[in-house]
Amino acid sequence: MDDQTRIELEAAAFRRLRQHLMEDRTDVQNIDMMNLTGFCRNCLSRWYQEAANERGIEMSKEDGRVAFYGMSSAEWKEKYQTEATPEQQDAFEEAHKDMPV
Repeated sequence: MDDQTRIELEAAAFRRLRQHLMEDRTDVQNIDMMNLTGFCRNCLSRWYQEAANERGIEMSKEDGRVAFYGMSSAEWKEKYQTEATPEQQDAFEEAHKDMPV
């Protein structure tokens, strides 16, 4: 497989992941993703922002979130985010206790 085809396939897989998280499974909370996988939608938006910045494209944290979420953080939270339960918060603390801050 040539590099251009690989890049196009990786981009297609990323777009499908984004669609899955942003359209198909809006019910899955970021804290649950963090507890199970160690990353969430915010991580993906930050990685997007960092990739842009590494290429000399000025992009703020919020710009990265809008690019990934398709809306502002505030709008996403209002539409889809629920308050984390004590159990979710405890699981988060346990899952990340040995991770550097």
